[in-house]
Amino acid sequence: MPSNQSPLGALPARFRRERVLMVGCGDVGMRVARGMAGRMRLLALTSSPQRVSELRARGITPLHGNLDVPASLRRLAGIATRVVYLAPPPAEGWGDPRTRALTQVLRLRSAPASFVYGSTSGVYGDCQGALVAETRAASPRTPRASKRVSAEQAVRFLGRSTMQAGGVRTSILRIPGIYAPDREGGTPLARLLRRTPVLVDRDDVYTNHIHADDLARACLLALWRGKPQRVYNVNDDTRLKMGAYFDLAATLYGLPKPPRVPRDTAQDQLPLVLLSFMNESRLMDNTRMKRELRLILRYPTVDTGLLPETESRKV
Repeated sequence: MPSNQSPLGALPARFRRERVLMVGCGDVGMRVARGMAGRMRLLALTSSPQRVSELRARGITPLHGNLDVPASLRRLAGIATRVVYLAPPPAEGWGDPRTRALTQVLRLRSAPASFVYGSTSGVYGDCQGALVAETRAASPRTPRASKRVSAEQAVRFLGRSTMQAGGVRTSILRIPGIYAPDREGGTPLARLLRRTPVLVDRDDVYTNHIHADDLARACLLALWRGKPQRVYNVNDDTRLKMGAYFDLAATLYGLPKPPRVPRDTAQDQLPLVLLSFMNESRLMDNTRMKRELRLILRYPTVDTGLLPETESRKV
């Protein structure tokens, strides 16, 4: 997404009065900010003094605060008309006090018109390869996913509790694997170079993906087009098992395909974190995202997005 182009098109002058607060301004957050640059006032919560100059250079006003120190968040009450929340939950525990603390503060004064929360597709748990729509009940199997369910509950409560005052339109984006050639760790290249094994086809699982630029555009669109208290699967149209995904990447990069191992020996060769992703299989239905947010994917499948732009033109 070019830095001067928004998926919303040219915004009317009245939107310049909008104040958008970014909470969690990492790689995806900075892509979201790029899509709004020059169109409205951008604010970002940060606990790092080292990031202040970087944020200001991008036209973003830094606000000092720490999600783990609720008292430091009180200055955020009433400060923004819209919020994009992409911060992770804390590493410890099963809940997410960070999201709860922020949403409590946002209810203190005039609440924002919309609130977009970046969750994870992991909240669905193992679906044994089934096609999953947003109506499917959450069934988290890991502490990481359980924290996201806790955060989603806090976000939903923010929407419900402000209904009498006009209401906050909360959008929960359930996000799978994020990739992009210009994102640190955003391609399978390192794993392919390490020759990290994947499962044999009979034991393999379906995975889902979204290019970081398309995810940023989905966040922007949800700020204005998301329906109240709505969940959206945010993924591309790829329908591949994990091993096939790495095979495809190997072909694109001109590398050998990764070795295949059966599940019963994988636990001896792979780290626990990686194994946890190999224990869940699902295909995500992105119909609602396309219909309601009207997002036209720039990278509809991984083979269109794994290579840098200059390289993809040669393929």
